[in-house]
Amino acid sequence: MFKKTLLKLSRSVVKLILPLFYKILIKLNLNRRVINFLSEKSYFSNNSYNFNKMIEEVLDNKKIIALDIGAQGGFNSDNFFSKKYEHFFKKILVEPINSEAKKLEDDKYTIDKGLWSKKETKKLYLLGNRLGSSSMYRPDESTFDLHDIKKKDFQNFKITNTEEIECDTIFNILTDINIENLDYLKIDTQGAEFEILKGLGKFRPLLIKVETHIFSMYKGVPSWNKLLNLLYEFDYVLIDWKEIGGHKTRVPAEMDLIFIPNFREENGKNLIINSKEKFISLLLIFGQIELLKIICKRLKINLKGLDKLQDLYFN
Repeated sequence: MFKKTLLKLSRSVVKLILPLFYKILIKLNLNRRVINFLSEKSYFSNNSYNFNKMIEEVLDNKKIIALDIGAQGGFNSDNFFSKKYEHFFKKILVEPINSEAKKLEDDKYTIDKGLWSKKETKKLYLLGNRLGSSSMYRPDESTFDLHDIKKKDFQNFKITNTEEIECDTIFNILTDINIENLDYLKIDTQGAEFEILKGLGKFRPLLIKVETHIFSMYKGVPSWNKLLNLLYEFDYVLIDWKEIGGHKTRVPAEMDLIFIPNFREENGKNLIINSKEKFISLLLIFGQIELLKIICKRLKINLKGLDKLQDLYFN
């Protein structure tokens, strides 16, 4: 009783203090920085848990098959989920820039070609001063003033070279290495995500993390609603997003979107149930505790200890 009263009092005090604190931040021109910092901490709040033991019991020595397309810097290079879980994955890395692919050769499966909606040769525009922003699409300097790009940094987005690269589909490259099921798909390819997803074929991952451009700084990138529509046609639902990059509109320039099979429809339910151990593990790794509770209840999946977990994101 005392604990509840103290908690209620603390929340009341915080509500009184916050407006004054916010006015001080505005005066110091720090409001956006502090908000962004707190938002980042809130987004990854469930990283304070360590689900290793729970996942080990669930997976029972199985590996989560992961395809990382645009793997420059290595698997999970953006630290989107905690590195303490990386050992649960069997990684297949795709990186078309030869010099960057060579840095990944320690991994068993590294594919040094591009991916597209069909097998063909495509031109890759290399940005030597910012290699990670190289793309199948040309940068559009006329849009730079809308993005948080300073005039002095425009040169970093100049094309320094082009390469003709061999491209293939997700379906073909996985079939070639005898992969029958794909559990986790990550695509970060500077605008080519829509075309790459069109080559998914029969594969239906349990979780898809895909970067999409709301306002692209490249010419000719398909509108982001086409990517959303395609994944909904594949029977996926959007469960999360994280903003990337500033823009002069009040929306992000890009977003990382997280999709899972539509657990409200038969196809999605069956996909989850047939690979429930890997699905559970992925949602724990990505910190989706409250959603996992609801899905497990709806699909009558029993997970020991799940009811005791609190989703700190919502605190």
